[in-house]
Amino acid sequence: MADFKILWVDDEIEFLKPHIMFLAGKGYEVDTCNNGYDAVEYIRTTPYDLVILDEMMPGMTGLETLPKIKELRPDIPIIMATKSEEEHIMDQAIGSKIADYLIKPINPNQVLLSIKKNLMSRQSVTEKTTADYRAEFGRIAMSLSDADNFADWCSIYKRLVSWQIELADSTDESIREILYYQKNEAANEFGKFVKRNYLNWINKRDEQTPVMSHTLMRTKVFPVVEDRRKTTLLLIDNFRYDQWRSIAPMLTDHYSISHEDFYCSILPTATQYARNAIFAGLMPLAIDKLMPDKWLNDNEEGGKNKYEEDFLRRQLQMAGKNWKTSFDKLVKPEAGRKLIDNLNHVLDADFSVIVYNFLDILSHARTDTEIIRELTVDETAFCSLTRSWFEYSDLLTLLKILSEKGHTVIITSDHGTTRVDNPIKVVGDKETSVNLRYKTGKNLNYNPREVYELTRPAEAQLPQGNLSSSYIFALGKDFFTYPNNANQFIKYYNNTFQHGGISMEEMIVPFIVLDPK
Repeated sequence: MADFKILWVDDEIEFLKPHIMFLAGKGYEVDTCNNGYDAVEYIRTTPYDLVILDEMMPGMTGLETLPKIKELRPDIPIIMATKSEEEHIMDQAIGSKIADYLIKPINPNQVLLSIKKNLMSRQSVTEKTTADYRAEFGRIAMSLSDADNFADWCSIYKRLVSWQIELADSTDESIREILYYQKNEAANEFGKFVKRNYLNWINKRDEQTPVMSHTLMRTKVFPVVEDRRKTTLLLIDNFRYDQWRSIAPMLTDHYSISHEDFYCSILPTATQYARNAIFAGLMPLAIDKLMPDKWLNDNEEGGKNKYEEDFLRRQLQMAGKNWKTSFDKLVKPEAGRKLIDNLNHVLDADFSVIVYNFLDILSHARTDTEIIRELTVDETAFCSLTRSWFEYSDLLTLLKILSEKGHTVIITSDHGTTRVDNPIKVVGDKETSVNLRYKTGKNLNYNPREVYELTRPAEAQLPQGNLSSSYIFALGKDFFTYPNNANQFIKYYNNTFQHGGISMEEMIVPFIVLDPK
């Protein structure tokens, strides 16, 4: 039998030692505590597979402890033990999503049966999921070689994210390794696809050209605003499709998903370029030429996203849109609460825009803060942290209010972010840009086979800081490093989330339309 770890919480736990010894003899590892406060701390620090929870305890009762455990581990099965068969208590417990309940005095075999029923059913589901992915593996591998347009790659990305979610709880390490390698293979093929097609997307524009940052507003956003009475565009920086999937269940009581799609971020997949392109409806080179006082190159000092509202108003005017609008940019977490307290200008607007930077802050915190690194060891953990943040965030409160007021909400981003683990050496002068996933500057020295290079930036509608400046972009999980202090640099940035380069996570950006219920 596979080992399972159980937490048994009962204020009379000393009288249950025979039951615990019985379970140990059946192969289960059982930890115990005698109050709800300790139980919450145990759950916080230890990956239990199941909890047996006494309903009546002094201090914090089982019914009070139950939601606190679920906050930390919404997936964990909880068996409630109670002396009472009163209907309202059972309703409370079942409403809190207990897996089962037992009436005291408890028979050891009843406990064993309940444990088996819950743990083995989860195990069988996991085994079926693993088997399903093994069968799907070949079909995904075939689709990698057949994909010849952006829509094909969106489909592949959705399938890989779905399997990432499905296999998150699998105890089969080998199947997760297979998924990891298939995602790497997909990343390599996607990089080749972008290198083959990117300049055509920018310059030729035909039926194969995806909606991109500079065409997003007029192609996808404005039609929604035309069709709805009130619309709010929520642009969450660094927001990926798997993160959307992690928070979507919390919105189902308030919104119906009327449209779930993707668009393609321009290169570099960085705020300075992609977000300015969204609001201006122009590629960066055109912004620089038409509004040189509002564009700064990487090697120039100053804020590089100061004019987003101006860009948006110009684009609306050029498109002949006379909507009443509002624009808010929330850079610090506390700004969300201030906006909620002063929301009338958003509620009164026909078209409101809210730029929300917290996920960008979270990504950088993961790089800079050791404890955040430990909490987000991979994509699944990073999504879990996103979900935990969102559940208690001002953003969720804001979305609930917008739903109550009848606002359609568009959720999207300017670009995503990807976890990097493969350093690539680049040599440049002191004016070379500092981003880890793209570099622009003159006299860059690199291996051209390891990057996507644009030696004539104007062909990609990108400005040049100097006449001889070029751009290079990292692919897959690569990140750029300099020969000086390379080991220290690599140790610091390895296994962190970065953006600016070419990957499905950075370029395939979710576009979600939510209608209020």
